[in-house]
Amino acid sequence: MESGFGSDFGSDFAAGGGGAGGKLDPGLIMEQVKVQIAVANAQELLQRMTDKCFRKCIGKPGGSLDNSEQKCIAMCMDRYMDSWNTVSRAYNSRLQRERANM
Repeated sequence: MESGFGSDFGSDFAAGGGGAGGKLDPGLIMEQVKVQIAVANAQELLQRMTDKCFRKCIGKPGGSLDNSEQKCIAMCMDRYMDSWNTVSRAYNSRLQRERANM
C-alpha cells in the first residue's frame, strides 16, 4: 500500500528542506515522521488482526466465505479492535502518569 508520504518527505530534502532559505523545518519533519509512524502502526495492526482472525475462522480456504466464517471474522475483528483500544488507552494513560511524575 503506497501512501505517498515517503515521496513528499523525500521531496522536501531534495528541494533543500522546503523551508525558507533552504533550511529544514524541524516541526514539519517531526509531523511527517509521526504520520509515517501512525501509518506503519495501522498497517501492522491490520496485518496482525488479519492473520489472527484468518487462522481462527477459516478452516479450508475457498473461493468465498460461508455465513459462519463471515460472522466469525466480523466478531474476531471487533474483539481484536476492542482489545487494541483498551490496551492503547491504558498504555497512554500510564505514559501520561509517568511523564507527570518526572
